[in-house]
Amino acid sequence: MDARERLDGMRREVDAELGRRLSGDGSRLFEALRYAVLGGGKRFRPLLLLSAGEGFGSGRAPLLPYACAVELIHAFSLVHDDLPALDNDDTRRGRPACHKAFGEGQALLAGDGLLALAFETIAEAPSGAGGAGRKEAALREIAAAAGVGGMIRGQWLDITLRPGEADEAAFLELVRLKTGALIRASVTAGALLAGASASGLAAASEYGDAIGLAFQLRDDLADAGRSGSPSGLDALAFFGPDGTRARLEAEVRRALSALDRERVASAELRFLAESLVREAA
Repeated sequence: MDARERLDGMRREVDAELGRRLSGDGSRLFEALRYAVLGGGKRFRPLLLLSAGEGFGSGRAPLLPYACAVELIHAFSLVHDDLPALDNDDTRRGRPACHKAFGEGQALLAGDGLLALAFETIAEAPSGAGGAGRKEAALREIAAAAGVGGMIRGQWLDITLRPGEADEAAFLELVRLKTGALIRASVTAGALLAGASASGLAAASEYGDAIGLAFQLRDDLADAGRSGSPSGLDALAFFGPDGTRARLEAEVRRALSALDRERVASAELRFLAESLVREAA
């Protein structure tokens, strides 16, 4: 079985577990939650967490609740991003955005519910072989990435910065926080849960940091001419198409070098990194 097939198997496990956790009580609220989470998506962040955890020696089962949690947090961010007060997008993944399907107030509450459910999912997760210390470390990593020092701060910058007010450094900081923080935390949480060494955690963090930036560069290339950001900022405005592609390739090389330096034998992590370059071709 090759890396693509193993990742497809992981994706199916994540989807099945998300479906179970969102089965709820048949109410309109849970219908909105399922609509936001189960209506597509590549599960990139859960796959990173599972691949990193397995790459550093963990079994899959203890990682699965955390993989679901990062996807719930990601879905929460998309529901809120689409609201008129933020990105004001009417569609998501080829169908009406949550607020168009259920109403703005309902979508706001659905996003809140997904965020709370993510941390409920982590709280209920068994401590696993590494004991409570690993669980607490992964929880801190994910919470910090989702919160005011991570994704929320990035979203704040995105609705307050304007193109004429931001330089390249400000743009890269926005990406590092809004997009990159949860991607990086997905990788490092997996490594933490597996009990990676200090040097292993440093490699996981560098891989995650590089992949977080590469992910946004790939998206900006795909969305050329159509900024999906309230600030109107994207990579092409600073680097142009060729420069953006070159930076994307450089970040993927940096991610792979981090794995090689620590001898992390994860075909899945390599595949996920290299897929960003393939998708931008």
